[in-house]
Amino acid sequence: MLLRILVLWLLLCYSYSKADCLPNTEGLCTPGVTVTEDIQVEVTEEDLGTEIVTTTTTTTTTTTQTVTNEDSGDILDGSNGYVVTNKEGDMDTDWGGQGPASMPTGNNCHGLGADKCAMITGSGNSTSSMGVPGMGTTFIQTVNISDLNIQKGGEVRYTIEVDKQDAQDRIYMHIKGLNGNSQVFSGTDILSESGISSGYQSYNGSFDFSGILNRLTIEVGGRDINLAVGPVFDDVTVNVFYNVINTIITQQITTVEEIYYLDLFSTTELEFAEEVFEFNDISFDDVGDIDFTPIEPETEEVTYETVELEIQEFEIDFEIDLPEPELVSVEIETEMELELEIETEMELDLPEPEVEETIDEQPTEETTEPDSETTEEPTMETENSSEQEDIQQEEVEEPKEPVKEQSAKEKAATKIVKKIDDKARYDESNQMKTLIVMQILGNTKTFFDTQSTIQDTDVNEYLNKTIEDNYGVLFDMAQGQTMEDMINAQY
Repeated sequence: MLLRILVLWLLLCYSYSKADCLPNTEGLCTPGVTVTEDIQVEVTEEDLGTEIVTTTTTTTTTTTQTVTNEDSGDILDGSNGYVVTNKEGDMDTDWGGQGPASMPTGNNCHGLGADKCAMITGSGNSTSSMGVPGMGTTFIQTVNISDLNIQKGGEVRYTIEVDKQDAQDRIYMHIKGLNGNSQVFSGTDILSESGISSGYQSYNGSFDFSGILNRLTIEVGGRDINLAVGPVFDDVTVNVFYNVINTIITQQITTVEEIYYLDLFSTTELEFAEEVFEFNDISFDDVGDIDFTPIEPETEEVTYETVELEIQEFEIDFEIDLPEPELVSVEIETEMELELEIETEMELDLPEPEVEETIDEQPTEETTEPDSETTEEPTMETENSSEQEDIQQEEVEEPKEPVKEQSAKEKAATKIVKKIDDKARYDESNQMKTLIVMQILGNTKTFFDTQSTIQDTDVNEYLNKTIEDNYGVLFDMAQGQTMEDMINAQY
C-alpha cells in the first residue's frame, strides 16, 4: 500500500476595517473589525491497488477581532460610584495631602465662580509623595477602578480650571496608574510655571497606558511664592478611555474524496459515464449531494430552404474539387475498341468449322488403328480452340454497361446524411432533414402538397339490408318438436 501525504498551508489575511491593537499597544486602538482567515489544506493520497483515493481536507479558521473604545465617565463624580462626596472634583471639600491649603469661596476664588475652590498656600520647595519637585502644597487621592476590567490599555484624560493671580506661583497635575502595587504609568503636566502670568485658564491633558489598569492616584500640587494670593483650582474631571477587544474564532472543515479507478470499467460503462457528463450539468449543493441537470439540446429549425442551401454549399465544393478528365485515357479506350473491331472482322471472314459433325461422332470400340486416333485428336483441338476464340471474341464484343457517376448534388446530399450523428439520427429534426434531402433528390418538392381524401362508405346501408333464410322456419319447427318430445318423455 502506497500512502502519500501532501500538506499545504495558505494564510490569507484581509481586513474590513483597520484595528491595529497589539497586546502591548499603549494608548487607544483604532476602533474597527479585523477578519483574518487561515486556510490549511491537507491532501492525502492512498493507493489501494484497484483504485487511488485522494482525500483533500480544507480547514478554514476565521478570526474576527472587534475593537471598541469604552469610556468610564468622570470617576471624580460621586454619582458614577467611584468616589465619595468629599473626594469629588468640585472641590467643596479638601482631599487631603501635603503642606498648608485653604478652601475659599466667593471673590477669593476669582474667575472660578462664587462656590468653593481649592487654594495652594504652601511656599515650600520639596518633592511630593508622587515624586514631583517644587512642591509646597498637594491635594491627593487614589481611586479604585478595578470593576472596569481594563486589560488592553487605553488613555486617561483630565480637565481642570485654574486661576493664578501671582505670576511667580506654580501649579501642576500629576496622575499615576497602578495594577495592584505595580506602576503602569506616571505623568506630570505643569499647568502654569513660575514666571508666567496665566490668570484664569482651563486646562486638559491625557496620559497613555498599556495592559491592565485598576487604580489611579490623582495629585494636584504647586507653591505660593509671594505668600499673597496662591493659585486656586476647581472642577477637576478624570475620565478613563480603554480598549475592549472581542475575538470570535470559527473553524470550518471540508473534506473532499476523489476515487480514481484503475481499468475497472468496461467500454460500455465508460461510454455511459461519458454520455452522463456530456448531456448533464453536474453540481454540488451545500450538503455535498450531487445534482444532475439535463442539458437541453439546441433545436435546429429544418426547412426545405435551409437543406437546399446546405446542399448547394456542398455542391460548390464538389464542383471545385472535380479534376479535369484526361484525354489520354479516352484515346487508349478508342484504340482498344478499334483493335477489337479489326479482330472481329478478321474472324468473321474465316470459314465456320463443322463443329456439329465432330461433336456427333463417337469413337467405336472396335477401332484399333493408332493412326486414326492421332489424326482425329488434332482435329478436335483445332475445333475446340476455334470455338474458344469465338467465345472469347463474343465476350470481348459484349458492350459494358456504363457506370452512372453520382452528380454533385447527390454527393452533397450523401455527405449531409452521413454528417448526422448516429446517436441523433432518430431525432425529429434530423428525420425531417433526411426526408427533405430525399425530396430534393427525387425532385418531389410538391409531393406532400397534393393530398387526396378517401370518402368513408356509409355502413348503415349494409346494416339495413335483410337476408331471407328459407330454411330457418323448418329448423325452428324441428327444434320445437324435439323439445316437446323431451318434455313428454318424462311422463
